[in-house]
Amino acid sequence: MQTLTQSRFRYGNGIRLIDDSGVEYLDAVSGTFNLSLGYNHPHIVEKVQEQVGNLTHMSSSFTEPYVNDVLEKLTEIAPNGIDAGWMRDITGSTANECAVKIAQKYTQSSDIISLYLSHHGQSQFATGISGNAFRRKKFPNSAAANSVHVPAPYCYRCPFNSSGPNCGFQCIEAISDHIEYASSGSVACMIIEPILGNGGNIIPPEGYFERLRKLCDEYSIILIADEVQTGIGRTGYMYASELFNIQPDIITLAKGLGGIGIPVAAVLMQSRLDVLEKHEHSFTSGSNLLSLIAAKSTLEVVSEPGFLDEVKLKGEILRELLHELAPKYKCIGEARGVGLMWGLEIVDSQGAPDVVKANAIIERAFTDQHLILRGSRYGLGNVVKVRPSLTVTTDELVEITERLESVLQSVN
Repeated sequence: MQTLTQSRFRYGNGIRLIDDSGVEYLDAVSGTFNLSLGYNHPHIVEKVQEQVGNLTHMSSSFTEPYVNDVLEKLTEIAPNGIDAGWMRDITGSTANECAVKIAQKYTQSSDIISLYLSHHGQSQFATGISGNAFRRKKFPNSAAANSVHVPAPYCYRCPFNSSGPNCGFQCIEAISDHIEYASSGSVACMIIEPILGNGGNIIPPEGYFERLRKLCDEYSIILIADEVQTGIGRTGYMYASELFNIQPDIITLAKGLGGIGIPVAAVLMQSRLDVLEKHEHSFTSGSNLLSLIAAKSTLEVVSEPGFLDEVKLKGEILRELLHELAPKYKCIGEARGVGLMWGLEIVDSQGAPDVVKANAIIERAFTDQHLILRGSRYGLGNVVKVRPSLTVTTDELVEITERLESVLQSVN
């Protein structure tokens, strides 16, 4: 019996992976959430192969026309007057660093506010501003001196023991307190995921983002929406910022922008924030031609008439399937999500987080049902994530849920 780490896959198509023994697996989490269009999407593959035969790399000094093609499409429907961009990154980690640099240079302030349980990347800087101490434990230099972490709007496990809809948004009030008492008094920006992905698929309550926008305006803080996981159609909208009415000043993108896993990232902003010089943030592989053609062709697919409407519809189907499933099993405390981005909170008999069972579900899904799932907080969390590619079919959604239920029956 193969384990997750022993498997050797040879071929992928759609949401299906085939190993070297010819066994087929269902990938219900889009790789590392970066296969927005699944494995081997024909349009992306064709365009990337064509580009490989022509040019794979030029100095970024020569790729600006190609960059502008992608940025024009990205900003065309971006929210809140976002009309400029930067594409000298290939990962979400450095795109988020770029966004913070922009905010710090523009405001001439230093501090960065982020949420408990947030995940903004793997670099030392991105680890420092992320809200999980376990990721910094072995690396003393990763704790950013100018990073301020605040409680997450985690309604299922409210840190203030409140419950909506009349909770008073103490999670917003706490941000004001941290600015007043925990910051240096010089706050440049707040960075937030529309849905806290790695933290447990946590969705802030209705009204949260409107209050957050008001608070940022009050303190002249730049609001950054980290849409590395939520952007490019994952929620049924090109940007989750549109769905949740976040009104950010800056949006960062990566993962889904590459369509079939091609590394690419972008930082979008209001033109007033277009303040960086090229030498202040630039990487050798940033704006390489393969990344740019992958992004451009991915946007062509996602922008096709009716494509995002289909994602919304499939998201509703997945909602119904998981909401029908959850009440049957006591180990599921909550099924939460939107679009094709869902998580199951796994709990013990007392309602406490059950990390062991969450990991057992993921492992057994793989070995017994050939179903690929992922957990929250790198296996230290208790949420099982379900996020198939945007090209998943209705029948495949049913198949994912049926295989998941077979696992739950065996571990409940």
